[in-house]
Amino acid sequence: MGDATNPTIPEISLQSKDHEELLNVIDHLRAQGISRYIDLPQLIVCGDQSSGKSSVLEAISGLKFPTKDELCTRFATELILRRGLENTVTITIVPAEDRNDNERAELESFTAPESAVGDLGALIESAEKAMGLDKLTRGFSNDVLRVEVSGPKQPHLTLVDLPGLFHGGHKAQSVEDAAMVKSLVRSYMKKSRSIILAVVSAKNDLALQIVTNYAREMDPHGARTLGILTKPDTLHRGSASERAFVQLAKNENVVFRLGWHVLVNRDFNNRDCSTQERDRVEQEFFSSGIWTSLPPGHVGIGALKPRLSRVLQDQILLELPRLVQEVEDGIDDCQRRLKALGGPRSTLREQRQHLFEISQAFTSLVKAAIDGIYVDPFFGDPKTAPGYSKRLRAVTQNTLLEFADTMERRGHSKKIVDKIDDESDPEVVPAQILRSDYIDEVQKLMRRTRGCELPGTFNPQIIGELFYDQAKPWTALVMSCKEQLLDATKAMLNLVLDDTTQDPRTYNGILRQIINPGLEQLRQSLQRKAEEVLKPHQRGHPITYNHYLTDNIQKARADHWNKLVEERLSKYFSINLDSTDTYYRHSFDVKALAVSLKSLNTETNMERHTCSEAVVCMQAYYKACSAPISAMAPVTSLTDSILRLPGKHSLTISAFWLLRPVCWRNYLRFSAPPECRSSVIASWKTLQRRLKNPRQSVLHV
Repeated sequence: MGDATNPTIPEISLQSKDHEELLNVIDHLRAQGISRYIDLPQLIVCGDQSSGKSSVLEAISGLKFPTKDELCTRFATELILRRGLENTVTITIVPAEDRNDNERAELESFTAPESAVGDLGALIESAEKAMGLDKLTRGFSNDVLRVEVSGPKQPHLTLVDLPGLFHGGHKAQSVEDAAMVKSLVRSYMKKSRSIILAVVSAKNDLALQIVTNYAREMDPHGARTLGILTKPDTLHRGSASERAFVQLAKNENVVFRLGWHVLVNRDFNNRDCSTQERDRVEQEFFSSGIWTSLPPGHVGIGALKPRLSRVLQDQILLELPRLVQEVEDGIDDCQRRLKALGGPRSTLREQRQHLFEISQAFTSLVKAAIDGIYVDPFFGDPKTAPGYSKRLRAVTQNTLLEFADTMERRGHSKKIVDKIDDESDPEVVPAQILRSDYIDEVQKLMRRTRGCELPGTFNPQIIGELFYDQAKPWTALVMSCKEQLLDATKAMLNLVLDDTTQDPRTYNGILRQIINPGLEQLRQSLQRKAEEVLKPHQRGHPITYNHYLTDNIQKARADHWNKLVEERLSKYFSINLDSTDTYYRHSFDVKALAVSLKSLNTETNMERHTCSEAVVCMQAYYKACSAPISAMAPVTSLTDSILRLPGKHSLTISAFWLLRPVCWRNYLRFSAPPECRSSVIASWKTLQRRLKNPRQSVLHV
């Protein structure tokens, strides 16, 4: 914020050539649209409707702004005042960003009708019509009216007058318009380099005027706000209201660092009086009564002009070093982006060359991501989310390791245990079930599926029934892993494409016409592959030639036998085999021990023995089948297909140009200049006729 006593601010005389050039630099930047990207120092005039904002501008410039009781300022007005030998007025319109090309061209070519220098009414009404504000459907506009005034008595000053704030609506201005004006005013206020001129009318209660609340919200410390009090002549002499507003003007109520200033506005009765007469009436008012207690430099239009010039000048000088740095940084960023966009693409050869370069860079980065060679600066920091997403090999490896762990922990429907863990959560999947309870379930199933098998044996199909039920989670786990791998591939390809194109239109076109269709085809292919891999484990006759089946059966039987032996020995000797002291120092009957151990292998219930053997075989078969799944044999085949995606769908120039004519036309629509589109399409048709078989003429990168 500007402070005239700040030693870092150089002294520049007001109304000097240097002062004028300083303001012209900022105005030129604003005219070039720099304010859309960088906040520029400016004075913004804010206030409620009918607070006297237009009258303030009229007093400063000496021009007669049109004032309408039914509708106030309907757009932002940039008022540029410069001292010159002749009185001149120039009016232009700066189109809003939301205007289309036709509307923008029409507004930029706006020519105001000839008018007297002292009356801007006809000029502003003509601008309103050009903006479409003469229609009832459009009450306010985001366009900016630029009024440049030069004259021998004008100060070097630039202000931006904003539409007045209001809450209610009627035929000419709706509630939606009120929200639009509020958003516009607040957007100007929140810019850190804007000096807020908060216009408050003494005719209305201060608490009802929202502008001071917005100013304190956007500028909590009041460091860049100057209050302007208007219409003090409407107060009754000696009244409490007059004393309250004098206290406000003394900066004792709502405190701003830049203080307050008081002006007398023209009223309806003296609206046609001259500027000199208006200034005389104002001087007489401030020369009597309680208003004489205010400093002379804080009252009247004569003191306001140099005060505003000094405030704006100090603000510019204070912000100029940072402003220059931001502009230079912006220029450097634009140059980097332009360089990344590549050379011009106005001819067919240049367009093919551009696509060829994209293809080369794209293929190189994708291959590096697949091979796990992350030396290119593109891959960045692996500790960040984007840096990790670019490393497809690492993402794939970690995804498959997580899948193997998940298969081991959650791949089975039931966890068969000899003893329930008291601390286990019953909600955790898979749920625990005692072996004895599970054998009961198997016994019921075997009775319902009994065939020609002999007593004490079981139908091999029962192994399949038990296995398919136990392996139900496999489908969801494999499909989830497949989607994670596809999503990781898509994320990597998007990042590579964004880095190699550096152009949103080219990026979106290639992504829409090549990458996304290729990924969708791959998704369908992998879906079929996953279903093919899972099918033998979902239904059919259980079969495996893996020798681990017999190994697992024998190991399971041995483990079961060892547990029975340990239980019988522990019971016989009355000792705990889990303790550290397992030595028995007394005599015992060996024959009795042998008889006890012989009874271990005798199952009186033949049916339960058969069920127990079936469970052992099912668990052994489950381990034999889950080993390839957990070792990523089927999922690795899916991964291999994913990793072949860049080779299958590389951005080959001729494939993109000849084999996909619709894609090429779309690319021209969003990338090529209008004057070369028709010639490129004509050239494509000529080459297509000359090539007997375009598919054999693909040039791969």
